[in-house]
Amino acid sequence: MALVLYGHPFSSYAQKVEIALYENALAFDYRLVRSGDAAVDAAWTALWPLQKMPVLADAGRTIVESSVIIEYLHLAHRGPVALLPDDAVEALEVRFMDRFFDNHVMYAMQQPVAEALRPDGRKDVALKEAAARLELAYAWLEQRLAGRTWAAGESFSMADCAAAPALFYADWVHGISDAYPTVRAYRARLLARASVARAVDEARPYRAWFPLGAPDRD
Repeated sequence: MALVLYGHPFSSYAQKVEIALYENALAFDYRLVRSGDAAVDAAWTALWPLQKMPVLADAGRTIVESSVIIEYLHLAHRGPVALLPDDAVEALEVRFMDRFFDNHVMYAMQQPVAEALRPDGRKDVALKEAAARLELAYAWLEQRLAGRTWAAGESFSMADCAAAPALFYADWVHGISDAYPTVRAYRARLLARASVARAVDEARPYRAWFPLGAPDRD
């Protein structure tokens, strides 16, 4: 039975899991939530009443939260691209970088987006706060990524699955300036990777939904 992923191509966290699936050419049935299909939404809600995406269903087992889903795929459907290293200490670096991108890049980016979607949202305030947080994140990454091809070293990992959508959208919200050439080059490498490029292309039809204006350059 094929894996079933509940999510949406424009969701950053859904993209994170899509990239992991594409890296190892894992077949899955994509169920688009909140797309007008009541049956899909009902099945998604039954699996995860908190109605967050993505959700992975695998032969009667339900897995939620993007990082946990990727770890599950690594354990239950391991392919040629090991998204976590076997060495426990090296795996900690991957998990740390994964959490950094989720908590300090993705989260900061999402706040002004959420405010822009609210009729009474404080978009300008949220943008100012996001800019300050993202500047700190970019500056830290500029040092951390020095000498690395990927987020945790020379191997593409779960951390890069998190970094791709995080930096992709963060650069739309608060551009990665020329002061951070290492971060800019890393983002470019991510976008050139086949799995990431596929996720980006599949989300392209929904760019008009981005409330802050979606650039055409990516």
